[in-house]
Amino acid sequence: MRALVIAPQPFFTPRGTPFSVYYRTLISRELGVEVDLVTYGEGRDVDLPGVRILRIPRFAWLGNVKTGPSMLKLYLDFFVFWRTLWQLLTNRYDLVHAHEEAVFFCRFLKPLFRFRLVYDMHSSLPQQLSNFNYTDSRLIYRLFKWLEDSSINAADAVITICPDLADYVATVIEDPDKHFLIENSIFEPVRLADAAGTQSDTAAPETLVPLPEGRKFIVYAGTLEHYQGIGLLIRSFKCMRDQNDDAYLVIVGGTPEQVENYRQLATEEGVADACCLTGRVSQALANEYIGLADVQVSPRTEGTNTPLKVYQQLASGIPLVATDIYSHTQVLDANVAFMAAPEPVAFGAALDDAIHDSERAQRLAANALRLYDEKYSRESYVKKLSQLLAGLK
Repeated sequence: MRALVIAPQPFFTPRGTPFSVYYRTLISRELGVEVDLVTYGEGRDVDLPGVRILRIPRFAWLGNVKTGPSMLKLYLDFFVFWRTLWQLLTNRYDLVHAHEEAVFFCRFLKPLFRFRLVYDMHSSLPQQLSNFNYTDSRLIYRLFKWLEDSSINAADAVITICPDLADYVATVIEDPDKHFLIENSIFEPVRLADAAGTQSDTAAPETLVPLPEGRKFIVYAGTLEHYQGIGLLIRSFKCMRDQNDDAYLVIVGGTPEQVENYRQLATEEGVADACCLTGRVSQALANEYIGLADVQVSPRTEGTNTPLKVYQQLASGIPLVATDIYSHTQVLDANVAFMAAPEPVAFGAALDDAIHDSERAQRLAANALRLYDEKYSRESYVKKLSQLLAGLK
């Protein structure tokens, strides 16, 4: 089987690394699929043996692509369309695997080129227009809603990445047998094509920041966008710090501006002396910080999609404290993590419990690892993708 994968997004940059595209492509190759991958010019090529990465022009003077809908994305998608059309005119593909908005033009190309179409749906794009306050136009919203609904039903297979999105698709799709829930639950190291190491920001420090000895480390690793709840985490740490003078908070990730903002908050809360913000680091170095953790945290305050890092936290064997919101509770519960309301006193109390109730902490961590092995491991992921591909042959 020969497949064209279309990923309209920056492909492996410090600001955003589409791991789902990488892993789906990697495993498809392992299952015998020949792959060409069309993506944005922004980013660095990764080591995917047998995969051709076909980039549109970089257009660096237009700046970097940001999360959410934008005119820049619309402009770049115009070139993704033409590159896709050229590939279809000059090659024969059995399958087109379209991520996100790429499906909107692929569903119209499908009857012309007679390929099987997979819609890899990471979010509802009409909902994104609303969530990011991109437009108030009901006409634009209805147009995107029609495009999305028609694409779901025109596709030969639809992939969703979390139960919330799966529930949404279930209300739209006419043939539920072609709908597959495949969580973004694997996190193997990613190798750059032009470097021996793992994916990294070359400007990031590659050694651990010196940390004090004899402390209980609470570690967060991820982006520092507002919905991740870093402000909540720092305020919660303040609430539990008076009774835990050996606790130390490590926050890994973030742009320089975000890091400076949260350092200022830590100073205002009086915990700057027990808080380290590293800024953005390589994937490998982030894993080193995680390995030092006595407690991991996911303090997210908004959203419905399950964070990718939750699966790595489940598999880590390290106790986890997470906010009791739907974004988490699709996967987590009180049997595998310390769950707390997204407010400082409650979350601070959960941090205190995770540090001091070692018996419970270890029991939850063991349960979490068992859950990952049973439902979200690489074996499970490969099995789901194999079933999808088998249905398209």
